[in-house]
Amino acid sequence: MKTFEQKLDDYAKLITKIGLNIQKDQDFIITAPVSAVEFIRLIVKEAYSLGAKEIYYRWYDDELSLIRYNNAPDSVFDTFPKWMAEGYTELVKNGAAVLSVFVSDPELLKDVDPDKIKRDTITKSNTFKEYKDYVMNGSSNWCVVSVPSIPWAKSVYKDEKDSEAVSKLWDSIFEINRINTADPIQAWKDHFEKLEKFKIYLNEKQFAKLYYKGENTDLTVDLPKNHIWQGGCEHTTKGLVFAANIPTEEVFCMPYKYGVNGVLSSTMPLEYNGNIIDNFKFYFENGKIVSFEAEKGYATLENLLSSDEASRYLGEVAIVPVSSPIYKTGLIFYNTLYDENASCHFALGSAYPNCIKNGENMTKEEREKAGVNDSIIHVDFMVGNDKLSIIGETESGEKISIFKNGEWDI
Repeated sequence: MKTFEQKLDDYAKLITKIGLNIQKDQDFIITAPVSAVEFIRLIVKEAYSLGAKEIYYRWYDDELSLIRYNNAPDSVFDTFPKWMAEGYTELVKNGAAVLSVFVSDPELLKDVDPDKIKRDTITKSNTFKEYKDYVMNGSSNWCVVSVPSIPWAKSVYKDEKDSEAVSKLWDSIFEINRINTADPIQAWKDHFEKLEKFKIYLNEKQFAKLYYKGENTDLTVDLPKNHIWQGGCEHTTKGLVFAANIPTEEVFCMPYKYGVNGVLSSTMPLEYNGNIIDNFKFYFENGKIVSFEAEKGYATLENLLSSDEASRYLGEVAIVPVSSPIYKTGLIFYNTLYDENASCHFALGSAYPNCIKNGENMTKEEREKAGVNDSIIHVDFMVGNDKLSIIGETESGEKISIFKNGEWDI
């Protein structure tokens, strides 16, 4: 049986070798909370052993963010230094690898003025738009992972003491990410092969529409011509293989921007900017959210949907079965990386250009004509459970069940 330290080492190896696939003489950007510094040291050692050249760090701390929101002059939420974004943009433009360690206290900012959070988020998103576009367009091999923090662990295991909650969350992360297997690297390669079969099927069918039926959900989603389903392994524009999320259980594509109609209801809470949005519902007409409801976090959701004009349109449609190891835990993680891989989901905002033929090389005007949404945001929200079914309709009008009661039906 592996020790905790051995599992940590295996997790670091999985991230650097499979998630990022670090190359010799490649620059490397790490965004992480200061609380994760010990684990980041393991990542850095592995990265250098694989030949990484220079490593650049972007540290953050939730408590410092809270202090800033409560004490900084109001003007700071409308400005952000361009030189910082330009520096990181230059790195990814030249193919630097990017690791984001996503750890958040789900309700840290619940008492902060929502307008400050909105302005701050829009300012930073606009400043880093070119950086984000290079990453999403496939210039870099990138990966998003999570490690426990006390606030996150306590949000999942509310009745446990701090240390026990963190220990249990580590156990869940190791199990979900196949670290407990004898050979996690091979286990992930086998997992990718399974996802590849679903991708191949959907790409061959080239469905024109998807019909979603579930609890309080009745939605029609048009897919653009020459769409491409992705999932598991991805490729940079130079052909480098990587996995953008660890964990990942999804097969995903983009909807046609103006072809979503009906009602879509959440099945899990969404953590966004230190706030929880829960039991929300969207009403779509010709791709746009024309009205919405939320039992919790209405103001936060309203601010999210007003990030820019395109934030009221969808950029991703993803299919995840309830046999996902994350769903099978029966837990809500209040962390989008984990919750989105427990459930079928959509994303508000930008689409991934590699989800349509030649999308990486299209101009902005060509993408708009093809129905590819472009926004300063990309926010996933969960809509799946064991009541959800999806029917695909081909160009000829044939309707085929592809997902039934939360499981693949192909």
